[in-house]
Amino acid sequence: MLKHRGFPSRLPGTDFQFTIRRANKAGATRLTARERYADRRPADRRADAAFLAALWDYFGEAPFERGNLDAGRLSWLFGREVVPAEDPFDPESYEALLRIDLPRARAAFPDAFDGGGWE
Repeated sequence: MLKHRGFPSRLPGTDFQFTIRRANKAGATRLTARERYADRRPADRRADAAFLAALWDYFGEAPFERGNLDAGRLSWLFGREVVPAEDPFDPESYEALLRIDLPRARAAFPDAFDGGGWE
């Protein structure tokens, strides 16, 4: 499992996790697109925006390996702002390649791209 050195491990001041420390012995947790309802807590929405901002700051438009990125946090963006960058895509692989779908990401989280940042 690739560890993204320098990537924030969590949203500062919270328990919202962005990365994992070690690979799961049973294999990577499956990435699935989670439904984001309009009544989600503001803290959850801030965590999503901060995670996307961190992805943008760290990877930009380039495809990136899933590695030690948290599957739960990725799943909130998966299928919309973060999409597979390879075909066929294995949602249960730490080596799976992903990319940011820039038009959808900018529409959903404009603050993540205008210096709102994750810090």
